[in-house]
Amino acid sequence: MLLVVGANGQLGTELRTQLQDRAEYVDVDDVDISCEDAVAALFARRDYEAVINCAAYTAVDRAEDDPVRADAVNHLGPLFLARHGRRIVHISTDYVFNGESPRPYVETDAARPLSVYGRSKLAGENACLAAAASAVVIRSSWLYSPHGQNFYKTMRRLAAGGGPLRVVFDQVGTPTYAGHLASAIIAVLPQLRDGRREIYHYSDEGVCSWYDFAVAIMAQCSLRCRIEPIRSCDYPTRAQRPSFSVLDKAKFKKAFAVAIPHWQEGLQECSRQTP
Repeated sequence: MLLVVGANGQLGTELRTQLQDRAEYVDVDDVDISCEDAVAALFARRDYEAVINCAAYTAVDRAEDDPVRADAVNHLGPLFLARHGRRIVHISTDYVFNGESPRPYVETDAARPLSVYGRSKLAGENACLAAAASAVVIRSSWLYSPHGQNFYKTMRRLAAGGGPLRVVFDQVGTPTYAGHLASAIIAVLPQLRDGRREIYHYSDEGVCSWYDFAVAIMAQCSLRCRIEPIRSCDYPTRAQRPSFSVLDKAKFKKAFAVAIPHWQEGLQECSRQTP
């Protein structure tokens, strides 16, 4: 039996659809992963084959003013899950990078996060790799789905107001459909053996800006809303984002022999699943 933590989020929901009764599913109302006693009690009642940790404090701007809670969920939570669960697939983020690379980031590139959120996620990565008998950390980017809170759903909601909408064009990365990431995680599970501690990059294929993604959402969903491109300096946020966070996925593709869909395929699939 697998354990999926953060089961009510967008990635957890997709994993529930694909894994069904192969896993047990818990969320924050079931267990506070930032409390080691609660995590220990969870594992005392069952020996899980592996843990998939989708739980995270993802409010990037709010984290700047709430660093203790961000660290508790993104750093201490993964540490306790890895320590007691022993075998873990932990989901991390492109925000561990500063965006200054001239080419897509590989796993061995130096992590230099710009925000509290990024630093707390990097600490969680390191904790998993140090504490678990087997740990696979998967960094992904720009996650979206029909569930939870994400850019895709925000654009659809705001478009109902008629627009125009102003979206930054100078932050570049890759949108990743949560259903595709869930499938990638499942491909990892058979190779989650003791002694394996690795970081991998996984996103959908292709590259775009947030502006390009917004335009594509409007077209795919047949929404009549004009999108205006703006610079990041014209839309200041509490936390600084990397201007370039494209991930090189060669290591993942070689290790797990998977074909990765283009982000536009993910958008098409997501729109079909959206009520």
